[in-house]
Amino acid sequence: MKRKATWKPPPPIQPVTEEYLGSVTIGEREPLNDQIRLLPYDPNWPSLFSMAAERVAAALSESALLIEHVGSTAVPGLSAKPIVDMILAVADSRDEASYMPPLEAQGFVLRVREPDWHEHRLLVLESEAVGWHLHVFSAGCEEIARMVAFRDRLRTDDGDRSLYAETKKRLATRTWVHVQNYADAKSDIIRQILERAHKDAAQRR
Repeated sequence: MKRKATWKPPPPIQPVTEEYLGSVTIGEREPLNDQIRLLPYDPNWPSLFSMAAERVAAALSESALLIEHVGSTAVPGLSAKPIVDMILAVADSRDEASYMPPLEAQGFVLRVREPDWHEHRLLVLESEAVGWHLHVFSAGCEEIARMVAFRDRLRTDDGDRSLYAETKKRLATRTWVHVQNYADAKSDIIRQILERAHKDAAQRR
């Protein structure tokens, strides 16, 4: 008997508005008004993830329930912005007092708080050459499973990895007011890839 997958592809999304971005951004929000800078895959990206993950794990100890490398820098061969995306699962992402102070001591800065989207928090750590985006969710959040499934699909499926790479390359040449607008433009392709990954996962169960 086949079991259902533990996550579902996301529904179609509406592009974010200036009002929404203003309501969830912490601190000054500077528009991009430029193209997206994509770099060829750098084999050092996994090591940069590991370095930051060790800092997060040391800061939070047992409170860090999951730390994963996601996004394009987690997919060998895929071009990406020089930003290492990470997922952190904690008991309750709403309880910022339980994890924010130790992470701030490590240099992370809270930049986004989204109560209406999985209680997502985004913390940023920057250096001259690369940045880290730490996405915080509560343990068991479906979005964690989706982000990991998307990463795994791109790592293992040549066709979907090429499709995503070409989509990114094409969209990156356009001028975007905000980076989030570029991310929103990729959502249909991401959903299509996740639908195929979900179907394949269900057939294997």
